[in-house]
Amino acid sequence: MATTSSIRFFDAQFQRQLRDAALELNPFEIAALPYLQGRVLDFGCGLGNLALAAAARGCTVVALDASEVAIEHLRRTAVARGLSIEAAVADLRDHEIGEDFDAAVSIGLLMFFDCETASRQLAQLQSCVRPGGVAVVNVLIEGTTFLDMFDPAGCCLFERDALQRRFAGWDLLHCDFQDFAAPGGSVKSFVTLIARKPAVASGTPAADRAP
Repeated sequence: MATTSSIRFFDAQFQRQLRDAALELNPFEIAALPYLQGRVLDFGCGLGNLALAAAARGCTVVALDASEVAIEHLRRTAVARGLSIEAAVADLRDHEIGEDFDAAVSIGLLMFFDCETASRQLAQLQSCVRPGGVAVVNVLIEGTTFLDMFDPAGCCLFERDALQRRFAGWDLLHCDFQDFAAPGGSVKSFVTLIARKPAVASGTPAADRAP
Protein backbone atom coordinates (compact mmCIF):
# COMPACT_ATOMS: atom_id res chain seq x y z
CA MET A 1 0.00 0.00 0.00
CA ALA A 2 1.44 3.38 -1.02
CA THR A 3 2.01 5.86 1.80
CA THR A 4 0.39 9.19 0.96
CA SER A 5 1.08 12.57 2.55
CA SER A 6 -2.25 12.26 4.38
CA ILE A 7 -1.21 8.93 5.94
CA ARG A 8 2.14 10.42 6.98
CA PHE A 9 0.31 13.43 8.50
CA PHE A 10 -1.91 11.19 10.61
CA ASP A 11 0.88 8.78 11.57
CA ALA A 12 2.70 11.76 13.08
CA GLN A 13 -0.49 12.98 14.76
CA PHE A 14 -1.24 9.54 16.20
CA GLN A 15 2.30 9.26 17.55
CA ARG A 16 1.86 12.64 19.30
CA GLN A 17 -1.47 11.55 20.76
CA LEU A 18 0.04 8.32 22.08
CA ARG A 19 2.98 10.19 23.57
CA ASP A 20 0.63 12.68 25.26
CA ALA A 21 -1.94 10.00 26.21
CA ALA A 22 -4.58 12.06 24.38
CA LEU A 23 -7.00 9.19 23.82
CA GLU A 24 -10.39 10.61 24.73
CA LEU A 25 -13.33 10.43 22.33
CA ASN A 26 -13.68 13.41 20.03
CA PRO A 27 -17.08 15.20 19.73
CA PHE A 28 -18.04 13.21 16.62
CA GLU A 29 -17.31 9.88 18.32
CA ILE A 30 -19.25 10.96 21.41
CA ALA A 31 -22.26 11.67 19.18
CA ALA A 32 -21.93 8.29 17.42
CA LEU A 33 -21.43 5.97 20.40
CA PRO A 34 -25.04 5.77 21.70
CA TYR A 35 -26.23 4.55 18.27
CA LEU A 36 -23.79 1.64 17.98
CA GLN A 37 -24.84 -1.93 18.71
CA GLY A 38 -24.27 -5.45 17.44
CA ARG A 39 -21.56 -5.90 14.81
CA VAL A 40 -19.92 -2.57 13.99
CA LEU A 41 -17.61 -1.51 11.15
CA ASP A 42 -15.27 1.37 12.02
CA PHE A 43 -14.02 2.43 8.58
CA GLY A 44 -11.04 4.69 9.23
CA CYS A 45 -10.78 3.98 12.96
CA GLY A 46 -7.64 5.99 13.71
CA LEU A 47 -6.30 5.05 17.14
CA GLY A 48 -9.52 3.15 17.78
CA ASN A 49 -10.98 5.21 20.62
CA LEU A 50 -14.52 4.70 19.32
CA ALA A 51 -13.93 1.02 18.51
CA LEU A 52 -12.70 0.44 22.08
CA ALA A 53 -15.66 2.30 23.59
CA ALA A 54 -18.15 0.40 21.43
CA ALA A 55 -16.56 -2.97 22.25
CA ALA A 56 -16.63 -2.09 25.96
CA ARG A 57 -20.42 -1.65 25.57
CA GLY A 58 -20.77 -5.15 24.10
CA CYS A 59 -20.35 -4.55 20.36
CA THR A 60 -18.12 -6.71 18.17
CA VAL A 61 -16.05 -4.38 16.03
CA VAL A 62 -14.17 -4.59 12.75
CA ALA A 63 -11.75 -1.63 12.77
CA LEU A 64 -9.81 -0.63 9.65
CA ASP A 65 -7.26 2.10 9.02
CA ALA A 66 -4.32 2.82 6.71
CA SER A 67 -2.08 3.76 9.65
CA GLU A 68 0.09 0.94 10.96
CA VAL A 69 0.84 3.10 14.03
CA ALA A 70 -2.86 3.29 14.86
CA ILE A 71 -3.70 -0.35 14.19
CA GLU A 72 -0.75 -1.65 16.20
CA HIS A 73 -1.89 0.44 19.18
CA LEU A 74 -5.50 -0.70 18.82
CA ARG A 75 -4.58 -4.38 18.62
CA ARG A 76 -2.44 -4.17 21.76
CA THR A 77 -5.11 -2.29 23.68
CA ALA A 78 -7.93 -4.61 22.62
CA VAL A 79 -5.97 -7.67 23.71
CA ALA A 80 -5.01 -6.07 27.02
CA ARG A 81 -8.66 -5.23 27.74
CA GLY A 82 -10.09 -8.48 26.41
CA LEU A 83 -12.30 -6.69 23.89
CA SER A 84 -13.85 -8.14 20.72
CA ILE A 85 -12.11 -6.08 18.04
CA GLU A 86 -10.70 -7.23 14.70
CA ALA A 87 -8.20 -4.52 13.73
CA ALA A 88 -6.46 -4.48 10.35
CA VAL A 89 -4.38 -2.20 8.17
CA ALA A 90 -6.18 -1.53 4.88
CA ASP A 91 -6.06 0.85 1.96
CA LEU A 92 -9.57 2.20 2.36
CA ARG A 93 -9.54 3.88 -1.05
CA ASP A 94 -10.26 0.53 -2.69
CA HIS A 95 -11.09 -1.78 0.21
CA GLU A 96 -14.01 -4.11 -0.49
CA ILE A 97 -16.39 -4.56 2.44
CA GLY A 98 -17.25 -8.24 2.42
CA GLU A 99 -20.00 -8.51 5.03
CA ASP A 100 -23.01 -6.71 6.49
CA PHE A 101 -23.07 -4.79 9.77
CA ASP A 102 -25.57 -3.48 12.29
CA ALA A 103 -23.69 -0.18 12.20
CA ALA A 104 -21.11 1.31 9.84
CA VAL A 105 -19.05 4.30 10.96
CA SER A 106 -16.72 6.52 8.96
CA ILE A 107 -15.53 9.55 10.89
CA GLY A 108 -13.03 11.97 9.37
CA LEU A 109 -12.03 9.79 6.43
CA LEU A 110 -13.85 10.18 3.12
CA MET A 111 -12.66 13.73 2.45
CA PHE A 112 -9.11 12.37 2.08
CA PHE A 113 -10.12 10.57 -1.13
CA ASP A 114 -10.79 12.10 -4.52
CA CYS A 115 -14.52 12.72 -4.99
CA GLU A 116 -15.12 9.69 -7.23
CA THR A 117 -13.49 7.38 -4.68
CA ALA A 118 -15.28 9.05 -1.76
CA SER A 119 -18.63 8.58 -3.49
CA ARG A 120 -17.92 4.93 -4.27
CA GLN A 121 -16.82 4.10 -0.73
CA LEU A 122 -19.77 5.97 0.76
CA ALA A 123 -22.07 3.81 -1.39
CA GLN A 124 -20.28 0.70 -0.07
CA LEU A 125 -20.80 1.84 3.51
CA GLN A 126 -24.49 2.38 2.87
CA SER A 127 -24.84 -1.00 1.21
CA CYS A 128 -23.17 -2.91 4.04
CA VAL A 129 -25.62 -1.65 6.66
CA ARG A 130 -28.31 -4.21 7.44
CA PRO A 131 -31.97 -3.13 7.17
CA GLY A 132 -32.78 -1.29 10.39
CA GLY A 133 -29.07 -0.66 11.01
CA VAL A 134 -27.29 2.66 11.39
CA ALA A 135 -24.70 4.58 9.38
CA VAL A 136 -22.54 7.31 10.92
CA VAL A 137 -20.62 9.55 8.53
CA ASN A 138 -18.52 12.60 9.36
CA VAL A 139 -16.70 14.64 6.70
CA LEU A 140 -15.18 18.03 6.07
CA ILE A 141 -17.34 20.25 3.90
CA GLU A 142 -16.95 23.27 1.65
CA GLY A 143 -15.91 26.26 3.74
CA THR A 144 -12.93 24.41 5.22
CA THR A 145 -9.78 26.48 4.77
CA PHE A 146 -7.27 24.34 6.72
CA LEU A 147 -5.82 22.04 4.07
CA ASP A 148 -2.39 21.10 5.46
CA MET A 149 -3.37 17.47 6.05
CA PHE A 150 -4.59 16.81 2.51
CA ASP A 151 -2.71 14.86 -0.14
CA PRO A 152 -2.45 17.22 -3.13
CA ALA A 153 -3.14 14.24 -5.42
CA GLY A 154 -6.77 14.08 -4.40
CA CYS A 155 -9.24 15.17 -1.77
CA CYS A 156 -12.93 15.98 -1.60
CA LEU A 157 -14.61 18.72 0.40
CA PHE A 158 -18.27 17.68 0.36
CA GLU A 159 -21.05 20.09 -0.54
CA ARG A 160 -22.91 21.23 2.56
CA ASP A 161 -26.02 19.15 1.83
CA ALA A 162 -24.32 16.22 0.09
CA LEU A 163 -24.79 13.70 2.89
CA GLN A 164 -28.46 14.56 3.39
CA ARG A 165 -29.04 13.96 -0.31
CA ARG A 166 -27.13 10.68 -0.29
CA PHE A 167 -29.17 9.42 2.66
CA ALA A 168 -32.55 10.43 1.29
CA GLY A 169 -35.03 7.70 2.23
CA TRP A 170 -33.17 6.81 5.43
CA ASP A 171 -34.46 7.87 8.87
CA LEU A 172 -32.31 10.87 9.83
CA LEU A 173 -31.38 10.53 13.51
CA HIS A 174 -28.78 13.27 13.85
CA CYS A 175 -27.27 15.94 11.61
CA ASP A 176 -24.88 18.50 13.02
CA PHE A 177 -22.67 21.15 11.40
CA GLN A 178 -19.65 22.29 13.40
CA ASP A 179 -16.79 24.71 12.72
CA PHE A 180 -13.47 24.49 14.53
CA ALA A 181 -10.64 27.01 14.56
CA ALA A 182 -7.45 25.69 12.92
CA PRO A 183 -3.85 26.96 12.63
CA GLY A 184 -3.17 30.25 10.87
CA GLY A 185 -6.67 31.59 11.34
CA SER A 186 -8.12 28.85 9.14
CA VAL A 187 -11.26 26.80 9.76
CA LYS A 188 -12.32 23.15 9.67
CA SER A 189 -16.02 22.79 8.81
CA PHE A 190 -17.61 19.41 9.52
CA VAL A 191 -20.94 17.70 9.13
CA THR A 192 -21.84 14.60 11.12
CA LEU A 193 -24.83 12.58 9.94
CA ILE A 194 -26.38 9.55 11.63
CA ALA A 195 -29.16 7.72 9.81
CA ARG A 196 -31.09 4.47 10.14
CA LYS A 197 -31.58 2.29 7.07
CA PRO A 198 -35.22 1.46 6.33
CA ALA A 199 -36.19 -1.97 7.61
CA VAL A 200 -37.94 -2.62 4.29
CA ALA A 201 -36.41 -1.08 1.16
CA SER A 202 -38.69 0.99 -1.02
CA GLY A 203 -37.99 2.85 -4.24
CA THR A 204 -34.46 3.61 -5.39
CA PRO A 205 -31.78 2.64 -2.82
CA ALA A 206 -30.10 5.69 -1.33
CA ALA A 207 -26.69 4.31 -2.27
CA ASP A 208 -27.70 4.46 -5.94
CA ARG A 209 -28.64 8.11 -5.89
CA ALA A 210 -26.36 10.67 -7.52
CA PRO A 211 -24.09 12.57 -5.07
